[in-house]
Amino acid sequence: MLRDAWLMARKDLRIELASKVTIGQILPFGALVLILFGLAVSPDLTVLGTDRRSVLAQASPGLFWMAVLFAALLTLGRSFAIESADGKLDALRMAGLDPAGIFLGKMLAVTAQLAALEIVLGFGAFVLYNAPLARPLQLIVVVIAATTAITSAGTLYAALGSGLRVRDTLVPLLVLPVLAPVLLAAALSTEAAVFGESSGGWPWTLLLGVFALLYVGVGMLAFGPIMEES
Repeated sequence: MLRDAWLMARKDLRIELASKVTIGQILPFGALVLILFGLAVSPDLTVLGTDRRSVLAQASPGLFWMAVLFAALLTLGRSFAIESADGKLDALRMAGLDPAGIFLGKMLAVTAQLAALEIVLGFGAFVLYNAPLARPLQLIVVVIAATTAITSAGTLYAALGSGLRVRDTLVPLLVLPVLAPVLLAAALSTEAAVFGESSGGWPWTLLLGVFALLYVGVGMLAFGPIMEES
């Protein structure tokens, strides 16, 4: 299974490095979303309290994860659009690869691409929104858990809609309700890590870890039947 996962991840990443779609299209899209969010919220508005933070800085964790989610939807759609073309998904089934390995490989490839995007978008969010960073190590844990949850659930639903003509509109409708609690937990955990709040945000971070493990486990079990039906 792990060997099949490595083969799939390496294949997808090689295709992406050759096409440069993530760098040339998805990254500019994510950056544009951050800029538009910044323009939509006035930097002169401040949050009532002793810290006197701007509304834009206070909302920066949620805005960052919204930009990441939009970029993830594009990345996931492209991941399975490659397999749907010219019967490549049928070729994967006939190759005898472990379905769980295929799922993990696709997920790892999307995770690697999304992690690269998050580094750039995170830097842009701190610069554009003037947000602090009180607990960088906690933020790293939050990003790893949230990214895993997003890519595992997204990979499963992208596979579910891969054989449909309306997959471009259906997949977001399916995956967004599932990822809504992940987005909430990620935003609150990131807020605690960025501003160093006394509550710490660790319960939300733990919840993110539970979501990540749950979605990965369900994806590994369900990917085989989904491949047979698609």
